[in-house]
Amino acid sequence: MVRTIWTVFFILLIVTAVEVALGIIHPEPLMVEVMGTRLLNHIFIILTLLKAYYIVAYFMHVKYEKKNLVWTLALPTFILIPYITFIVLTEGSYMYKIGF
Repeated sequence: MVRTIWTVFFILLIVTAVEVALGIIHPEPLMVEVMGTRLLNHIFIILTLLKAYYIVAYFMHVKYEKKNLVWTLALPTFILIPYITFIVLTEGSYMYKIGF
């Protein structure tokens, strides 16, 4: 179990380091507009969801629960996260007067 904790720690460390590096550097190829916002923003959203998965699965012990409980937690999440992401990207596009 100690090996699993360290593995998850290093995965979270690497993902966080990539997010920080991308946030500092702002690579020019990732600044293109995709679906109303920059590609870099989409990458941040995906990396944040990846980190959320590892935190919930391992540190909240959901990975070791029965499948019915996992689906009870996961199904609303699969519905709400894309919905909230759509709302944030749509409302954020009004700052720059562009349509989504």
